[in-house]
Amino acid sequence: MSATVPAAAPVSVLPDCCNLGVILRTLVAVNGAVMVAILAQAQTLGAAILSFIEASVLVELASLASLLILCAARKPLAHFPPWLQRPACMVVPASVTAVIIRFLATLNLYVVDPAGLAMIQGVVTAALLGTVLQHYFELRTRAFSPALAEARLQALQARIRPHFLFNSLNAVLSLIRTAPRQAEATLEDLAELFRALLRDARDLTTLEQELRLCEQYLSIEKIRLGERLQVEWELTNMSDEVLHSAQIPSLLLQPLLENAVHHGVEPAREPMLVQIHLSRWGDRLDIAVINPHHPDRSSPGNHMALDNIRERLALLYDVEAHLVTTIARGFFEVRLRFPYVKES
Repeated sequence: MSATVPAAAPVSVLPDCCNLGVILRTLVAVNGAVMVAILAQAQTLGAAILSFIEASVLVELASLASLLILCAARKPLAHFPPWLQRPACMVVPASVTAVIIRFLATLNLYVVDPAGLAMIQGVVTAALLGTVLQHYFELRTRAFSPALAEARLQALQARIRPHFLFNSLNAVLSLIRTAPRQAEATLEDLAELFRALLRDARDLTTLEQELRLCEQYLSIEKIRLGERLQVEWELTNMSDEVLHSAQIPSLLLQPLLENAVHHGVEPAREPMLVQIHLSRWGDRLDIAVINPHHPDRSSPGNHMALDNIRERLALLYDVEAHLVTTIARGFFEVRLRFPYVKES
């Protein structure tokens, strides 16, 4: 019996026009190009400003409508070869621009011709800008591939500190004779944790799987720290369906918990509470990890894990993701905000 070869996942060379960063870069580039063309043709600055204001009606409508169409068409077009996908970024802006120019012409809105953008000129300009921007975003995606690989290497250094491995193994050794079943379960948790470490930094996992991994990590630390480690989970607007379908970067939360344990619990002799808050508001996920702050007893740290997570969020979500840290009233808080993406 011949083995079945799994079909390759669809690959899109079109920019993600649903992404806020792509939208902002596109609008800035298109408006900048139009402004340069107007300044090159206008005789005075006042005439240039007037032409740009009038042209902006066409420019903004065409740009936003084209982005909306390409946003909706990106997934269906991903099933076609790249050489058939790329022309979409030329055909869609050109067609949309032609329709809008014809519509605006019927309204007779313009006092002067906007930068000489007649029908043919407008369509050609839109097609050219669409082609250039598609090529730019495709090259930008390729250029970031080495950065993703480097981020993975940094993640492998920042995710699990060496002392955690040694302490965990020592904790297991102490349990082998007194509680062999617990020792076996701890080793299984440890193996699962390090299996997750070997995943590519670009891989996504479900929120449910990430939380299960974090619980395994905390159970290992609980053996070593005992009652000193207290954990409180709070979930808001997080149904089982959301936990099961929400896609997040793998090992996004675990390094934050490790930081919280290392800086908030280990330096103390009394019980310390680590709080994890997860919430969903519309199409956004919000994760906060709060731990006691001991400026006099804990080392400041090198922020490698936080910097790594911030870089991974920027690479995956561009300007739509944020990582913010605050210190207030004796607590250190890390808060993440990023888009709620469902598993396809």
